[in-house]
Amino acid sequence: MLLLAAASAHGTPPAWTVLPFLMLLLCIALVPLVAARFWERHYAKVAISLGLFMAAYYLIAMQDVVSLLHATAEYVSFMALVGSLFVISGGIKITVKGEATPLANTIFLFVAAVLSNIIGTTGASMLLIRPWIRSNRYRITGLHIVFFIFIVSNCGGCLTPIGDPPLFIGVLRGVPVWWVLEHCWPAWLICIGLLLAIFFVIDTRNFRRAPKEVREQETAHEEWNFGGLHNLIFIAIVIGSVFLPPEWSIGGVVTVTALIMLAAAVASYFTTPKEVHEANDFNFHPVQEVGCLFIGIFLTMMPALSLLGRSDLLHLNTPMHFYLASGTLSAFLDNAPTYLAFLATGMGHFQLDVGDRSQVMQFVQEHPTYVMAVSLGAVFFGAGSYIGNGPNFMVKAIAEKSKVHMPSFVGYITRFTIPILLPVLLIVGWLVLRGK
Repeated sequence: MLLLAAASAHGTPPAWTVLPFLMLLLCIALVPLVAARFWERHYAKVAISLGLFMAAYYLIAMQDVVSLLHATAEYVSFMALVGSLFVISGGIKITVKGEATPLANTIFLFVAAVLSNIIGTTGASMLLIRPWIRSNRYRITGLHIVFFIFIVSNCGGCLTPIGDPPLFIGVLRGVPVWWVLEHCWPAWLICIGLLLAIFFVIDTRNFRRAPKEVREQETAHEEWNFGGLHNLIFIAIVIGSVFLPPEWSIGGVVTVTALIMLAAAVASYFTTPKEVHEANDFNFHPVQEVGCLFIGIFLTMMPALSLLGRSDLLHLNTPMHFYLASGTLSAFLDNAPTYLAFLATGMGHFQLDVGDRSQVMQFVQEHPTYVMAVSLGAVFFGAGSYIGNGPNFMVKAIAEKSKVHMPSFVGYITRFTIPILLPVLLIVGWLVLRGK
């Protein structure tokens, strides 16, 4: 969590060190389009090799063990949370029959957005993506999955620190627990309201184009069936463990929290009936893919965060600047360390230290709009690409395993992020942060 502090202690890395991250980003975006079979077989080798190259550079050339340890610790914590919730939610079967109308879908997404603040965007995404696919099984498209990522996996979780990892990092640094709810709810209402309205219009068109027999199937009497509900206890254990002190760790890398999450996942897997896993078509491929790609992302993005998270380099002077800058990077870098980078940058703008809790509280009290700008940018723009937030890629992998045709990395951005998400987020920023 201290990438910026480490960078300052060991010097700023040269500009060329951003190239491995850009190479990995281009590989994720383009190689599946031109060599899908090659990428399917070798994506892990590509991502891990680039990550190890950057790790070796930090270790040997920069002699910066601190940044490397922090990046490794962040990755372990990230995978512990994502992986445990993936395994546990895979043991909960929610079957929904009927009522996949545009209105029912819109209500589903709104309820899921609220739930994202209670069990986190990762928890809500892993718990609800399968019933979302099942309820729309007669006319499911990439559109349904992308809006699920927009609303449930990202934008919905900006009201509580458990909602999205960046906000929890803020609490660990000294931001009051209920501060985001008090200050960010207008932006949440505007953002979720606009996205739901757009989804309702598009889904209505999708529904009307469906064959008559499909529309009759989806307006049939609604039935809900549940299985593996004992796993809700394990979800509660995972969520509760997030609030343990982060300094409780082994070697500064594996935290007690991560060990508890792992134990909960193991207990869930072995206590879930086999028929529930089979009904969910559960396997470890999605979490394996995320784990391999994100170890490369976490390691190669270290110099990118150090270089780009600087106000003197990007000329950041207003809350709107911080909103757009933190948001832009959060769309392609993991949004948790990006949040910390720009929180530190904003505090440095006023000669305050992000490592001092009392100064963080001072910053929150004296410059709340800057904190709000970084918080909203990190959470909302995390929906900008498949790698902006952990649940995004996991949802994509589960959807593809369920035979849903998903847009490519580039297609996601050109068909959905730029024409739909970006205008909504610009409107939110203008309404909430203008003139401040």
